[in-house]
Amino acid sequence: MKLVDEAEISVIAGNGGNGCVGFRREKFIPLGGPDGGDGGNGGDVWLEATRNLNTLVDFRHQRIFRAQRGQDGMGQQRYGKGGEDIVIRVPVGTQVVNIDTDEVIGDLVGDGDRLLVARGGQGGLGNMHFKSSITRAPRKATPGGEGEQRELRLELKLLADVGLLGFPNAGKSTLIRAVSAATPKVADYPFTTLYPNLGVVSVEPARSFVIADIPGLIEGAADGAGLGALFLRHIQRTRLLLHLVEVEPLDGSDAADQIRAIERELEKFDAGLMDKPRWLLFNKADLLPAEDSRAHAERVVAELGWTGPWFIVSGLAHEGTREVMLRVQAFLDEQARDAADAADAIEG
Repeated sequence: MKLVDEAEISVIAGNGGNGCVGFRREKFIPLGGPDGGDGGNGGDVWLEATRNLNTLVDFRHQRIFRAQRGQDGMGQQRYGKGGEDIVIRVPVGTQVVNIDTDEVIGDLVGDGDRLLVARGGQGGLGNMHFKSSITRAPRKATPGGEGEQRELRLELKLLADVGLLGFPNAGKSTLIRAVSAATPKVADYPFTTLYPNLGVVSVEPARSFVIADIPGLIEGAADGAGLGALFLRHIQRTRLLLHLVEVEPLDGSDAADQIRAIERELEKFDAGLMDKPRWLLFNKADLLPAEDSRAHAERVVAELGWTGPWFIVSGLAHEGTREVMLRVQAFLDEQARDAADAADAIEG
């Protein structure tokens, strides 16, 4: 199923029920006082994350969600029943944005996480609240409050540890096939990946991480060119970026220029992405003699002044991929240990 990773919905909480104007009227009991009850509160609208969903496709068919109205108050001091809440289930990794203010109001990153997005109106007061020594028979009651209404944009961001970046046909899909059980489409034309793919890389029992194959980026992706603008958000949650580039691009372009172009798009989309650890992978080394592949890679590294880790691999021939994945796992393990130590230090 095609990944639908953005949707706009309207949420409308229930109005509160109206308060009641009522008086006690029973046979043989004169001068019965006010006994109008309160209205019930309107139902709330909640979002709840679940691992049983992995797309926002359902919101193409239903965009308006309305909670139940509270029941009006009744005589004999009977309160109206509160409106039923409505719970909207969304995939884990959904970010919620208020369209009117462009404010992020919540991030549902764990299974079962809940977010209140529209609060129901307060029930109105019945006339029993307005009696006093002066006003023995008040005919006053308050109406129920209106429930909140919001226009929301849901944005699904994949929860992956590692993101694969690169120009179309850099070999990202081939690499993810080589290192995981994922089976993205592979072909010799650009933009074969039309939506992100997730794969689990298991380096050994009980040691694994999730890798995301992001559709190919081109210059102008952050401004909407190609497919990149739609999917750049998916790398915002990753802990490590693997930048794939052909060791010698078959179209005659320069690998260093491709790397610079991708980095410009990352910075334009979210400057914080430039602070993420990035490793450089020279792919398709099987197309050249080993000494030529290394010479090309070393030239690009020197031209860029690249100071981070870099590797020469072939996703198709599975050359060097195992070693890179072991390095990635060790890096993620070290990050996890550092985070745990920092948490212990704060608690201590």
